[in-house]
Amino acid sequence: MSTIRPLIPLLVTAGILIGGNGLQGTYIALRGSAEGFSPSTIGMIGAAYSIGFAIGCLYVTRILRSIGHIRSFAAMAAITASCSILMPLFIEPGFWMLMRFIIGIAVASLFAVIESWINAKVTNANRARTLSVYRLVDLSSVTLAQYLIPAIGVEGPVIFSLVAIAMAMSLVPISVADRSHPSPPEAINYDIRAVWRISPLSVVGVIAVGLAMAAFRNIGPIYAQDIGMSVTGIATFMSAGIIGGVVLQYPLGLYSDRLDRRKVIIWATIGTILTGGYLSFVAGLDQTANIIGIFVYGAFAMPLYSLCSAHANDHAKPGEHALVSAGLLFFWSIGATIGPLLASLLLQFIGPKVFFIYTSFIFTGFLAYTFLRMRTRPAIPPEQRPGRFRALLRTSAYFNKLAGTPDDERRPPRT
Repeated sequence: MSTIRPLIPLLVTAGILIGGNGLQGTYIALRGSAEGFSPSTIGMIGAAYSIGFAIGCLYVTRILRSIGHIRSFAAMAAITASCSILMPLFIEPGFWMLMRFIIGIAVASLFAVIESWINAKVTNANRARTLSVYRLVDLSSVTLAQYLIPAIGVEGPVIFSLVAIAMAMSLVPISVADRSHPSPPEAINYDIRAVWRISPLSVVGVIAVGLAMAAFRNIGPIYAQDIGMSVTGIATFMSAGIIGGVVLQYPLGLYSDRLDRRKVIIWATIGTILTGGYLSFVAGLDQTANIIGIFVYGAFAMPLYSLCSAHANDHAKPGEHALVSAGLLFFWSIGATIGPLLASLLLQFIGPKVFFIYTSFIFTGFLAYTFLRMRTRPAIPPEQRPGRFRALLRTSAYFNKLAGTPDDERRPPRT
């Protein structure tokens, strides 16, 4: 607690921010459907958010270096709150796409600010514990926020107003209780060709995760609605997938530290494919079966991003850690832009049964590519790896960047 206590204001801010953003992501799909938007239109709204998120990741460092952490956070929180309030006033697909695009830019910047701020206050010795607490805050806030939808209902402006209030209230803890003034972070180089050179497998993996899991976050509520779930059932369905992602995160990571990481990636990918098949062909319209299925699906699918990131860092040279984190986040954003569009079109023209067939198809392609890379490139022995597995959030590259000494001084020379 002595380590975490100074970070409490930042963690409370993060919890409010993450909860509000997670609530809006689910609600947009359900409200859009209630307003008569087609699944493809809802997919385009989700894609607009992902495009904005990618742009925010690219340009937030300039904002931070220009005006600092607190001013950057205040400006982006105000923009997000304003866009949330405007959405129920003009219920038009094109306007909602624009608002979600702007929100994507602002939310990416908010995550980067808060995680850069936390990064400046932790050391390499307590980084893993802090990241674990941060993930607990993420899981709890997103899960609890989902149940505001059935409690309040889909109609009306209340949820949009609550999201706006959350964005405004997220300013309070860091404004009142945190008096630190961290230095602006160093610019992160988004050299995507260098990241591909370091690990093609990791690049393909995070794109696959973006294609499948962004579709789940944006179109999953429509899938659950189409198979007859109530609003409470939809909230439970989405929460189960998120909670499931924590169950196998650390066991898979532990084994990946001891084995060829690609073997663990294969196990997780096969588990995802099989569970997707269960949801498509066995679960049917049964609500309980679907909730159990999505829990197991999340358990296998959610850790794949962190496993791919760890594999890329195994092959990175000294000083390339931040480059890998930033590049993989950018490639994930590409998948997250395309995924909701593809899934929504399939859902609209074929039906809900095809949703997890789509995700299984994506992961089957990734599985084949993983086997190909295992034949092309030898594994790095565990004792020669520069670091251990870490469970990551797909929010910014800053909290993943080590602090205290230059990157090239942290890693032992590779023999």
